[in-house]
Amino acid sequence: MSKAIVVNQAGGPEQLSYEDWQLASPGPGEVVLRQTAIGLNFIDTYQRSGLYPVQTPFVAGNEAAGVVTALGPDVTHLKVGDRVAYQGQLGAYATDRVAKAERLIPIPDGVDDQTAAAILLKGLTAYYLLFETWRVRPGETILWHAAAGGTGLIATQWAKALGATVIGTAGSAEKLELARAHGCDHVINYTTEDFAERVREITGGRGVDVVYDGVGKSTFDKSLDCLRPRGLMVSFGNASGVVSIPDITVLSRKGSLYVTRPTGTHYFAKREDLLEGARLLFAAVADGTIKVQINQTFPLAEAEAAHRALENRETTGSVILVP
Repeated sequence: MSKAIVVNQAGGPEQLSYEDWQLASPGPGEVVLRQTAIGLNFIDTYQRSGLYPVQTPFVAGNEAAGVVTALGPDVTHLKVGDRVAYQGQLGAYATDRVAKAERLIPIPDGVDDQTAAAILLKGLTAYYLLFETWRVRPGETILWHAAAGGTGLIATQWAKALGATVIGTAGSAEKLELARAHGCDHVINYTTEDFAERVREITGGRGVDVVYDGVGKSTFDKSLDCLRPRGLMVSFGNASGVVSIPDITVLSRKGSLYVTRPTGTHYFAKREDLLEGARLLFAAVADGTIKVQINQTFPLAEAEAAHRALENRETTGSVILVP
């Protein structure tokens, strides 16, 4: 038996229920994990609310670290006692769970479990956005919205190390200082400034090469005005609502722009791609390129409070649930 945060019907944070949950025996290609740290991500709120439909009831969460306690048939690359982490496997908000062995990533020595749970989903998101969706090169200029968030703090440090000029937005003086301390050359308070106008000032009217936007509806339209001709708009989240483009000719009018809506599901469909992204991420943490910020922790039983804090923009950096 496991203790878990269960969503019995879609809705607000009040739908997160701390309950007993039957722990199944591991099947072929599966293992049982005793979880030690669980990451909190916006995708968890999308699934809970019904924006991303999931059949109920389900255990919430998509990212965690833990220790292998039992092996199913045919699992040969892991052993009991191994420390592993994962992202993209629904059911993370639990003390114990069954997980697909193929999607588990060994945690290297020198990286603790909380750090692994704090960075894997966010860090792999930053990896595919910076290295695959648009391969950031020295001398380019990027705009990153919500730069003080968990993904933002990882990505802006990494982008700076790649040689980019990094512009970051955030919603308070405290968050702006945090973003500046983690790689942003320029910071913009989107609650008090016209960020498109400021981007044009910073770039001398040229615009940025790429915008990375996990905020969504409230920032999308003005973000198009931040791009240089033939620049790329990367929309990878919907914290403020889902984006729609009713008139696609807006892209031609604003400079023959490109738009993409990527997801890690497709970038990491193959295990070798997942392991390569994780290798580079953990290496960047080990060599100091990425300094990890875990600024809030909540007991697993208080997942409702954690969701409220995240959705109310009361968090910075990564948030961890502790079983």
